[in-house]
Amino acid sequence: MIKLLLIEDDSNLSYIIKSSLEEIIGGYQVTLASNGKEGLALWKSFCPEVIVSDIEMPVMNGLEMVGKIRQTDPEIPIVFATSKTMSKDVISGYEAGVNNYIKKPFLPEELDAHIKALINLRNSIKVKMKGILHQIGKYRFDPKNFYLVYNSERRVLTTREAQILELLVENKGEVVEREDILLRFWGKNDFYTSRCLDRFITKIRHCLSKDPSIRIINVKAVGLILDFDV
Repeated sequence: MIKLLLIEDDSNLSYIIKSSLEEIIGGYQVTLASNGKEGLALWKSFCPEVIVSDIEMPVMNGLEMVGKIRQTDPEIPIVFATSKTMSKDVISGYEAGVNNYIKKPFLPEELDAHIKALINLRNSIKVKMKGILHQIGKYRFDPKNFYLVYNSERRVLTTREAQILELLVENKGEVVEREDILLRFWGKNDFYTSRCLDRFITKIRHCLSKDPSIRIINVKAVGLILDFDV
């Protein structure tokens, strides 16, 4: 049984989604909230395994809510179900910490596929990263707990930053193709996700900037290479 928190201010739509997942798809326990503030409270009390949320809502919107959740929970899969799919909206959502988008209107089977893919990805990454600690130049990187340490200074990364950095570390000195990164972490290769990847790489470079031997090299139209002094 997948515990799902659905945050949607259209009560008719929220009950349709709830009944579709619980009664037609099956295997879901769905709790409803009508705005981001209610969503935050239920996230703490209901302890869902996945969150599906609209963006434009009263009291607190989806972007603000996701930002607050990501301050303490970098792992829970979050999907925005929305009609706001302009490039600036999609990029803002990914930067806030959402994992994926599904455009309204959608079929229950589509949402189910998105959710299960994200849960499977999260579980496989958690198993893979268990107990691993990497040395990146003068930094120590803990991909399980999403942080970098330089001397005694600790810096917490977002889930997506840690995932991308881990992939680059695993392939140190080799080209990691952009398409592979986009399909692995976003499930698609398009303008929006490519722009988001560029922004995440900029942030990762900044996080590693105290050691000038660390380089993330952009191979134009191909991919990225992480290199550093051992």
